[in-house]
Amino acid sequence: MLINITLPMPITTMTSVISAPFSLALSRLLQLTSPALPVGAYSYSDGIEYLCHRGTIANAQNLIHWLRGELQTGFIKTETAITLVAAQAWSDNDLSNIIYWNNWLSATRETEEIRLASWQMGQSLIKLWEQLESADAGRQAQIMQLLPMAKDNAQGQGCNYAIAFGLVAASFAIAPEQIAIGYIHSWVANLISAAVRSVALGQTVGQQVNFSLGNDVMRSAEAALLLSANLTKKQDYPHHQPQLEWCGWGVSIASANHEVQYSRLFRS
Repeated sequence: MLINITLPMPITTMTSVISAPFSLALSRLLQLTSPALPVGAYSYSDGIEYLCHRGTIANAQNLIHWLRGELQTGFIKTETAITLVAAQAWSDNDLSNIIYWNNWLSATRETEEIRLASWQMGQSLIKLWEQLESADAGRQAQIMQLLPMAKDNAQGQGCNYAIAFGLVAASFAIAPEQIAIGYIHSWVANLISAAVRSVALGQTVGQQVNFSLGNDVMRSAEAALLLSANLTKKQDYPHHQPQLEWCGWGVSIASANHEVQYSRLFRS
């Protein structure tokens, strides 16, 4: 008598499907973009609080329109591209390029409020990086000695957040595509949070706005990747620097007015 026995299919666990390096890099990215990251991002609004105060942003559609415009033509694409340049400079051990683009970012901040926010967040992230285990502690220490920190702010120098984010992300072996998406997504999420705290939108509406901007975030990240590819080509700086352009006068005006706003939730 013949008996057919069907053996069960082997059970594959998630840990065997996801490769360790990829899952660790993704975990590190989620840590860097978490609202719980102690860099003080929640303290700043990039002028959103003033826009809510004036009624320019009064509902979800206003907020979507403003953020979509910034994602398409604002400074965030250029800033993200420089974040990727900093990440590449870590990989290439190109210290001069890190310093060059950090100085460039400081010079292009259009209001004192935005520049100080970038410095404070960048310097906080670098201090946190110092407390985390690094695969290349020697290079990390060398970079930290070169970058200006809080003590240098009074002399008009500081470590910008985009530079710090790129360096830390690259040291964690996070892929450029993930760095770009993560950086822009965290920027969008922070400004949505600022709007929710400034006008009666509600947390659910905030999440709907975030969801609506998903494709815009991806397009902005793709544009930043293309721009960074041009910036990382060998250039004779500053004589043959690629053309960089953006339209951010709305943010500049809002930020300048926020600096003198009578009553504020967010830092200036």
